Amino acid sequence: MSGPGQPDPARNGVVQPGATSQDIYDGGMAVRREVLSDEHVDRANAAKDGFTEDFQDMITRIAWGGIWTRPGLTRQMRSAVTITAMVAHGHWEELAMHIRAALRNGLSRDEIKEILLQTAIYCGVPSANTAFKTAQQVFRDLDSIHEDPAGTGANPTPPN
Repeated sequence: MSGPGQPDPARNGVVQPGATSQDIYDGGMAVRREVLSDEHVDRANAAKDGFTEDFQDMITRIAWGGIWTRPGLTRQMRSAVTITAMVAHGHWEELAMHIRAALRNGLSRDEIKEILLQTAIYCGVPSANTAFKTAQQVFRDLDSIHEDPAGTGANPTPPN
């Protein structure tokens, strides 16, 4: 059971008022793992060194523990906003990561397509063109490892 300031699983990882720095980090890490996957976070943690350790700590506390844990938006909405920001700024590797995260957060491929169509109007057709290519590649990669083609975020099915 969670205590004061502890991430409460019943509240979808929301860090409570009065949380300690460690509570915020732990809540951020829990949400980061749920959204990006244990495998992704484990790779990022394994790659950190003395140069990148403070950055990894910062994004876990601030982005994941301070923003993604807030109750004001659903994870699907946060994914839609994040995808749009990645397209607007041309962060294609991050876009691919957040398309996978959006699927894990419950967005469908059709919803992602609609987000990308919206970005074509507000971020520009060339950026949306690259975003569609990025999404196609993510979907091909997921399909090739036998992940749920509907994009529900189901665990990969081992090949026969």
